[in-house]
Amino acid sequence: MATIEEQVEVLMSGAAYGDPAIRDNMAKDLRERLLECQAEGRPLRVYCGYDPRTSDLHLGHTITMRKLRQFQDFGHDVTFLIGTFTSLIGDPSDKDSARDQLTMQNVEDNARTYAEQAFKILDRDLTRVRRNDEWLATLDFADIIRLASHFTVQQFLVRENFARRIDEGKAIFLHEFFYALMQAYDAVAQEADVQVGGQDQLFNILVAGRKLQTGLGQKPQIAVIMGESLPGTDGDVKMSKSLGNHIPLLSEPWDMYGKVMSLPDKAMGIYHKLILGWRTAQVEDLERRLRSGDLHPNETKMNLAGEIVSIFHGKADAQAAQSRWNEVFRGGSGIPHDIDEAVVAATEEIRDILVRLRMVGSRGEARRLIQQNGVRLNEEKVDSLQAVVSPEMLPAILQVGKRQFVRLVKAE
Repeated sequence: MATIEEQVEVLMSGAAYGDPAIRDNMAKDLRERLLECQAEGRPLRVYCGYDPRTSDLHLGHTITMRKLRQFQDFGHDVTFLIGTFTSLIGDPSDKDSARDQLTMQNVEDNARTYAEQAFKILDRDLTRVRRNDEWLATLDFADIIRLASHFTVQQFLVRENFARRIDEGKAIFLHEFFYALMQAYDAVAQEADVQVGGQDQLFNILVAGRKLQTGLGQKPQIAVIMGESLPGTDGDVKMSKSLGNHIPLLSEPWDMYGKVMSLPDKAMGIYHKLILGWRTAQVEDLERRLRSGDLHPNETKMNLAGEIVSIFHGKADAQAAQSRWNEVFRGGSGIPHDIDEAVVAATEEIRDILVRLRMVGSRGEARRLIQQNGVRLNEEKVDSLQAVVSPEMLPAILQVGKRQFVRLVKAE
């Protein structure tokens, strides 16, 4: 069994707060809480929240999940919290404008598979799954007044994104203040010992959560704030669904493999570190060998893509994805043999076909791809927004980007 010192070393690894003194205090608090729990004969109560603003989690979310898994491996009580109520507002922490408000039906639809996605990383048998509408939906207006009385407006206005919006003359809506209040109450409702989160959650966890717990007579939670965020497929900006640079956990193996292969070479080090769990020395050696030419970037990226697909889909799917990649990009016609078929029963605009087959999200996206020469029919670029496919032209191969193919056929 790991000692308390060994636990603190592992559980605080990768944590950062922008101030070494805060990190030292959090490590000290964690050590003391572990001693208290040991004396009480109970595990730490640990959680991280995930708002179902969209239907899928992505690789960026797995950074905090891996930290939760470390707590699980030490025998602590871990909760995967689905933010079914906080999602109605959406976290304003890293946003330059107010988020669109969702309906409860939107949230329910999005949250349906969240736990199953999380079990790609977390131990299904050791994970407590909860929804924060359990306690937030039951609060009345008197409760909100009582909770809000623990905070000042100034505490919220000094937040970087709110201060920037004030300087730029952009609106800050009153309901946006409620998000941190609601998340703070999550910690109270669960009597949390530890909350895990990313850098964008620094205020919500370290300030709001701890302050509300203290004000309501609980011991303040230890904030484990992960120091690095996973960049998206552009290699620069934090992975985000709203920016379209994400790799969903629900991606098909071939699509996940292809998205990893699209990463710029500079992102390989941090992906090995944050997704595969490589130590700093291993990452530095990898980057040195890439610079010296001892390793070929494409081969290294193929290994990375294979390992990531193996984690979320299994080795067989990873091997199939790699074989398909080799077939498309390393020889042959560039068109896979095992592509789906779709029927075209009458003359139809290519833009409509793309939307109907969900190869794009909208006609607007289809228009943009056509204008950017990203759509091909029988390997020829589609250069007209009014281009059509008729039954007389079939069979035909429709391609979007480098990885999406469909064989269009006549109705029988």
